Amino acid sequence: MSRHFAAVEIADQSPVARILRFVAPERAANDNLARYGAPVPNEQMLRAALRHFAQYGLGAARAARARAEEAFFAGDRAAYDWWLGITRTLDRRLAAQAEQVVPAAQNDSSSPVEIDSVEA
Repeated sequence: MSRHFAAVEIADQSPVARILRFVAPERAANDNLARYGAPVPNEQMLRAALRHFAQYGLGAARAARARAEEAFFAGDRAAYDWWLGITRTLDRRLAAQAEQVVPAAQNDSSSPVEIDSVEA
């Protein structure tokens, strides 16, 4: 007993034809930094962020944020900017949250840290 399959009536609307017509987007999904006005990380920052990600995995952005906060409270502005840049490269939202926390800590009268005195 042989089996025969009926051909699709309209070849342009077949599932296979629709799949073959699929056009990939011209831009990558993560290629949107300019749209949000975010600075593009330099090569050195990108390499450091990738090394940090290789070491910490999916928790890399949180670890970088923790290092940025440690540097801030230690009064090391250059290290704070560096780790915040790595955090921003890995996770913009987490970096924005960290930037909101730091000004609140800076305005706290009990905090003796003066970050403007150290230049990067």
